Amino acid sequence: MTPAAAGREVVDGVLLLDKPRGLTSQQAVARAKWLFNARKAGHTGTLDPMADGLLPIGFGEATKFSQFLLDADKRYLATLRLGMTTTTGDAEGEVTAESPVAVTRAQIEEVVRGFTGPQQQLPPMHAAIKVGGKPLYVYARSGVTVERETRSIVIKSIQVVDYKDKFLIIRVFCSKGTYIRVLAEDIGRVLGCGAHLTALTREAAGNLDLDQAVSMVELEAMPLPQRLDKMLPVDTFAAGLPRLDVAADLERRLLMGQQADLGQSGSPGLHRLYGAEGDFFGVGELTAGILLARRLLGRAAAAVSGPNSLSNPAVTE
Repeated sequence: MTPAAAGREVVDGVLLLDKPRGLTSQQAVARAKWLFNARKAGHTGTLDPMADGLLPIGFGEATKFSQFLLDADKRYLATLRLGMTTTTGDAEGEVTAESPVAVTRAQIEEVVRGFTGPQQQLPPMHAAIKVGGKPLYVYARSGVTVERETRSIVIKSIQVVDYKDKFLIIRVFCSKGTYIRVLAEDIGRVLGCGAHLTALTREAAGNLDLDQAVSMVELEAMPLPQRLDKMLPVDTFAAGLPRLDVAADLERRLLMGQQADLGQSGSPGLHRLYGAEGDFFGVGELTAGILLARRLLGRAAAAVSGPNSLSNPAVTE
């Protein structure tokens, strides 16, 4: 335990935070961590300071399963300003060009349909991903452009919500790793007038929805017991995986780092595991009827032998 964690409480669970604009994701995590007096916390996917909306935060044991939400599809509500481009692709950048806007809603509907499906997207220079050990935005702030590799993404759907006075509101359902500001710029380019992102709200991540979230203002107004009531179970991040109930003898084998032979039962792949008492105890991988633990709760994780391919997002302690 780090000196900074001394005196803090062991808090395990998931908080669905409605992040306000103006805070980085890490600042929001640090604030929530302080409000719960928690030892360990981490978010499950960065939201830019100008963006608001759903920021799921894992506390304690829940941080071990954050990867499953990082990999999940996301839904965003985005506002684009047509006829104007900026250095960053959003409202925080300097205006680089202005053009007249003479497009109809019907034309916009046709153009956005063309952006659905699998595609390659080049990350923007003002992004948090690292190249050479430094975030891209550090290079961008120094006026340096570095080579980036395109990413494979999938835009599941785009809905035109509203279009009025050069402002276009769209709802985007997409895979992980999608940069909505890049999508905004690309839509503007195809429309022939340019565009940039002026507002962004994350509405959903996997099976978690913004309607379930609590705001920072609400959290700050609550006493600690009421805040703790807002915490969801540790298995929340793994809820998208199929459930597998394991008999007591096989549970013991898994907790000891041994494999469990399930015979022909169960579908292959990752599963969330529940013991004989119905309690969640980790995530395992089933291959040809053989179950191996991949990530376990508490001290049991230290007993697991073999490779552990499940990674975590940034966690603060």
